[in-house]
Amino acid sequence: MTKATKVIAVRKNKKQVPEPTLRRLPGYLFFLEKVREKGVMNISAPSIGKELKCDPTQVVKDLAFTGVKGKPRVGYNTYELCHALEKFLGFNQVNEAFLVGAGNLGSALMAYQENQTLGLKVIAAFDVDEKKIGQNIGNTPVLEYNKLFHLSNRLDVEIAILTTPNNVAQEVAEDLVNCGVKAIWNFTHEILDLPDHIIVQNTSMSSSTAVLLQRLNDSKK
Repeated sequence: MTKATKVIAVRKNKKQVPEPTLRRLPGYLFFLEKVREKGVMNISAPSIGKELKCDPTQVVKDLAFTGVKGKPRVGYNTYELCHALEKFLGFNQVNEAFLVGAGNLGSALMAYQENQTLGLKVIAAFDVDEKKIGQNIGNTPVLEYNKLFHLSNRLDVEIAILTTPNNVAQEVAEDLVNCGVKAIWNFTHEILDLPDHIIVQNTSMSSSTAVLLQRLNDSKK
């Protein structure tokens, strides 16, 4: 077996983290940070499950992906587990990103990041609206859209946040891919048609609203 074949085999055998687990892990981290601030040194899976309203068995399975294991009758060390979660999620490092579309949603995302440490930092935003170009939202400059191509040649940015109008989302996404972006956080309603190796994470405000309203209506029946 060649070295390259061995590498491929290792990658295939590496257990992939289920998306539901990935969605729960930040919740564990934020909860553990709170209890750690209160001076709690150790906490059990049942205690975590009770506070977060989830099965303790699922908690153990989820946290196992970090490599940290709880001790019998002691539980997890909160400092060790917080550190492991931050490292596993990539929250302990800065991943630079571009944002395209500095409208209301894009501006809100840029303003939100000022007080957050989630491992993602928007270093530049791009727009075609002359009223927005030249402004700073938080500490993020809004630049003319055409400068995206120039900056991409200088900066090794692999992540982009897409908050444009739906009718231009596909075209902008293709531009981002041509600029070297490998992962797109898509806040538009457009279903992007991109090469298979490009990672697209769709976040739909309307879908979340629909679920919220339906659950509210169901609760009244």
